[in-house]
Amino acid sequence: MTYSTLSLTLIFVLIPFVLSKTLKLGLEKDITVATVRSIIQLLVIGYVLHFIFATDSPIYILLMITVMIVVATLNARKKGVGIPGITWKIAITLITVELVTQGVLLGLNIVPATPQYIIPISGMMIGNAMVLSILFLNRFRAELESNEDEIELILSLGGTPKQAVHRHVMGAIKASMIPTIEAQKTIGLVQLPGMMSGQIIGGADPVQAVQFQILIIFALLTCATLASVILGFLVYPTLFNDRMQRIDVLKK
Repeated sequence: MTYSTLSLTLIFVLIPFVLSKTLKLGLEKDITVATVRSIIQLLVIGYVLHFIFATDSPIYILLMITVMIVVATLNARKKGVGIPGITWKIAITLITVELVTQGVLLGLNIVPATPQYIIPISGMMIGNAMVLSILFLNRFRAELESNEDEIELILSLGGTPKQAVHRHVMGAIKASMIPTIEAQKTIGLVQLPGMMSGQIIGGADPVQAVQFQILIIFALLTCATLASVILGFLVYPTLFNDRMQRIDVLKK
C-alpha cells in the first residue's frame, strides 16, 4: 500500500467528523486530535520497530517493553485517583502479566525469541492488561460507592476489611473479565481478529494464521485473569488504615 492510497482512507475519518458536526456532538476536535496522533505515533513506531528488528538487540527489546509498561501504567492510573500507591500497583500488575505470558511462550519455545514476535505479543498483552485494569478500577469504585453503607456496617460489627469488601472485589474482577470471555465465544463467527486478518491479507496461510490467533486468545485469557486478580488483591488492603477504618477514595 502506497501513502497516496493510504490517504484515501481518511474518508473513514471524514464521515464521523461530518456527522459530529451535523448532529452537533462536539467531537470534531477530539476526532482531529485522535487522527493526527494516531498517524504520527504509528509512523514513528513503525520506524522504531524497523530499527529494533534490524539490530535484534535484547537491550532495545527490553527498552521498548519498558516504554509500553510505563505508558500503560500512566494511562490506567487515571481511573484509580485517590487509591494509595495505585501507580506501582498497576505497574506490578502489568510487569507480572508480561513475565508470565512471555515466560510461557519463550520458555516452552512456542514462539521464537526474536523481536518480531516478542514486541507485538508484548504490546497485545500489556495493552489488554491496561484495559482490564481500567475496567476493574471503574467497576470497583462503582461497587464501593453503591455499597458504602454495607461496608461500614460490616466494619462497625467487627468485620475485617477483607470480609467487608471481598464480595465487591470478586464482583469487580468478574465484571472486568466478562468482555474478554464473551469476545472469545464469538471469535471467528462474529468477527475475524485483526491480527489474523492482517496475516491473511499479507499472504499467510489462513490455517497457520488461525493457529497463531488461537495462541494469542489463550494468552489474552490468562492476561485478563491475572490483571484483574492481581490488581484487585493489591488495591483493596490499602483502602483501610491501621485501625481497619475505610479510607474514602471516592471523592478524590
